[in-house]
Amino acid sequence: MTSDSASPAGLESMPTMEFGFPGPLRDQLVAAILDGSKTSTTGLVVDYEHEGESLPEVGSRAVVVDSDDRPVAIIELTGVEVVPLAQVDLAHVVDEGEGDTSVAEWRANHETFWHSEEMRAALEDPEFTVDDETLAVLERFRLVIDLRPAV
Repeated sequence: MTSDSASPAGLESMPTMEFGFPGPLRDQLVAAILDGSKTSTTGLVVDYEHEGESLPEVGSRAVVVDSDDRPVAIIELTGVEVVPLAQVDLAHVVDEGEGDTSVAEWRANHETFWHSEEMRAALEDPEFTVDDETLAVLERFRLVIDLRPAV
């Protein structure tokens, strides 16, 4: 983590990055980012397409928000790769910092999320499912600034 400072105006001009949906999962993921155990994440190409967003680029920075939509960190992307879900490897899984110890365990947990009512509603597809060929966006990042107030 660097000692870069972040002005409120600078934060407003940066894109935000949300991990999961607000609630316990997001709280867990944000905590893992802040403690350094989470340095990768997985998105789906279909989600970017649905939102009309470009895929992320290495070097871009984003403001991580918590469940209350408060900025808590700035991260910088250090790697972006698009692969079919069947090609996600154990190194990526471990670096997600969610406690999964195998690709199969990671896949089952992520499918629970991707097949949830919240995700299907967000994609406006009540029958959305993933399979081995579903394109995943594997992002690696580093924590640049912890924006939480000093205690």
